[in-house]
Amino acid sequence: MSYEGRNVLVTGGLGFIGSNLTVRLVELGAQVTIVDSSRPGCGANPCNIEPVADRVRLIPLDIGEAHQFREALRSSDVVFNLAGEVSHIHSVEAPERDLDINTVAQLRFLEALRRERPGVRVVYAGTRQIYGVPQYLPVDEAHPIDPVDFNGVHKYAATMYHLMLSRSGHLDAAVLRLTNVYGPRMALSIPCQGFLSTFLRRLILKQDLEVFGAGSQLRDPVAVDDVVEAFLLAGASPSLPSRTYNVGGPEALSLGRIAEIAAAVAGGVGILYRAFPAELKAIDIGSYHTDWSRMQRELGWKPRVRFEEGLACALAYYKDNVHRYLDPASPNGCSMPEHAGKRRRLALIPA
Repeated sequence: MSYEGRNVLVTGGLGFIGSNLTVRLVELGAQVTIVDSSRPGCGANPCNIEPVADRVRLIPLDIGEAHQFREALRSSDVVFNLAGEVSHIHSVEAPERDLDINTVAQLRFLEALRRERPGVRVVYAGTRQIYGVPQYLPVDEAHPIDPVDFNGVHKYAATMYHLMLSRSGHLDAAVLRLTNVYGPRMALSIPCQGFLSTFLRRLILKQDLEVFGAGSQLRDPVAVDDVVEAFLLAGASPSLPSRTYNVGGPEALSLGRIAEIAAAVAGGVGILYRAFPAELKAIDIGSYHTDWSRMQRELGWKPRVRFEEGLACALAYYKDNVHRYLDPASPNGCSMPEHAGKRRRLALIPA
């Protein structure tokens, strides 16, 4: 795939996946513009793009303010749309905030994009959370949509905006429905963004891992390098046989097994099994793993990084950069910086 000399817009480019994608695009010779408002609680970190900071343009605005960066839209050859809130707990605590970030801002952005750059390729970071409790495994793109929280509802609304505008010919969008992504540049100071960031934090601090319940629920963690490859393929493909693609890891692992691998890779930590909090049952989806065969068949993508390999890579990155991501003295609660409320012990929801 060739991105040499192409103008690429990355929304949410200071965040976890967006920054990894940005670094790779610069390495491939793209001219990258980032749009990121650095909204508290969403994972933006300027340190994420430090290796390429002098070779990217940063627009520090919300995507809902797209009228203020029309020229960036007009000049874009490809748009990677990763802006948004990913925390399910944040969406439960403040559903209107999640609506504003994941739905209203997306609608405004896409409306501006269709006016200023009609027909442009857009690759949107969707989520497997829209499927809700799996009716069968592995979950393919035909699985019924039945989200269990506001985040899933709002992300699905944004998905439908992309698909509707593509059906009408205004945009050329692909939606990647991501499972649990992990790796370098992952936010460690926002534990309620998922159990993998919490695991990483505890491994770095040499704290025992905690698992709710028996640890039998399945997940298929996918390394961020594999996810970046999926975005690049979707952005560069001459045509899109489908509009939605599931992106998952190479194998289904129980939460207990994930903890065992993590503890073995890091060394010096144990595993504690805790009773599953009753208040989390309402948004628990049970086991999940992905059928990514459509992405392999149509775009030639498959996950290549096994969990132990990807986790070792992440830990090596944080060994040299932990001061950029983690204040060991900071609280390990889940309340949002801009949403005061009662702190709850929700650190290890198997999202």
